[in-house]
Amino acid sequence: MKLMIQENQRGLLFKNGCFAGLLRPGKYFVLRKNEKRHVYEGPFGKTVEVLNCTGLVSSTLADTKALLADEAFCRETVQLAVSRGELGIRFVDGAVAGVYTAGMYAFWNTHGENSFLKADITTPYVAEDFPREVFLELRHDLYEEFVVDERSHGLLFIDGKFEKLLPAGRHFFWRGYHGIEFRTLPAVPTEENLVGQEILTADKVSLRINCVCEYVVSDPVRAATQVSDLEEGLHLAAQLALREYIGRLKLDDILADREGVSAFLLEKLRERAPDLAIEVKSAAVKDIILPGEIREIMNTVLLAEKRAQASVIARREEVASTRSLLNTAKLMEENATLYKLKELEYIERICEHLESLTIGGSGDIVTQLTAALTGKGS
Repeated sequence: MKLMIQENQRGLLFKNGCFAGLLRPGKYFVLRKNEKRHVYEGPFGKTVEVLNCTGLVSSTLADTKALLADEAFCRETVQLAVSRGELGIRFVDGAVAGVYTAGMYAFWNTHGENSFLKADITTPYVAEDFPREVFLELRHDLYEEFVVDERSHGLLFIDGKFEKLLPAGRHFFWRGYHGIEFRTLPAVPTEENLVGQEILTADKVSLRINCVCEYVVSDPVRAATQVSDLEEGLHLAAQLALREYIGRLKLDDILADREGVSAFLLEKLRERAPDLAIEVKSAAVKDIILPGEIREIMNTVLLAEKRAQASVIARREEVASTRSLLNTAKLMEENATLYKLKELEYIERICEHLESLTIGGSGDIVTQLTAALTGKGS
């Protein structure tokens, strides 16, 4: 049986299981094809393995070190030795073609120009001259990527220990030998809602007060390394301040002086702020939530007050109206012409609702209309 090795193929010749040399394209005599793919058995204990000349040399019958003992094989391949603690990156014509961990590798040099780059992954820091675009081709388990925006502080921790602040931008770190952690803290004023728990007033009314606070992280390193929970610390400080202030006042005093509650809260939070590595810009009471039965009582009181106010206004208007009528009567009593004009005004209003009216006899028209409408003279 004849074996044809094509131009884009090479044959690995083995004698009695040992690598004996490289076979170039051409015709060769073999006995039969082995059950293994691309492996052929020849006479006198010979075996031929046919490989395609693309990419990594991968033989099923020999390791790379054994193949590199042959000079012809070395001439037709390029080699990459990657030590422990390194990553080897292979480029073909400038494009990333593979990433390799510790080991010895050989690549066919018949297609494209091969070049290599090694990276030391025993340190988490990526070399300054390492091309960042390579990370687009790497497996994500090989590196960590962190993005810090301009509104945040980026903090790097290595093996649980704070390492440094990261400026705004994209940052890459090797994952190999160290545990890497990344945290962010706001670098701009941040608003925090402080939802209150129930607090008893001096007159034993249970209130829930919700507040809002604006703060800036003044020392991000201390906030990340010495403050266990920044938000929890703010909430606790607000709760203690409200309990101290609310507990000594009655409900009516609290409702009448929300600004006083806000001012006291701001003062106490600013006292606590240095321990939390922050600067408190503002704090205010947002909601005062009353129990259901207290709300009903207050609504009843409010309704009664509004009704009393409406009653007072109605009586005031009634008195004013009566006084106006009295003044008008006095004027008409003193001036006969004004009396007649007022009489004509009312007659005009009455006539607007009549379909027809017939008058006759002597006397002026006003007297006759008055008599007709009042029933006098009938």
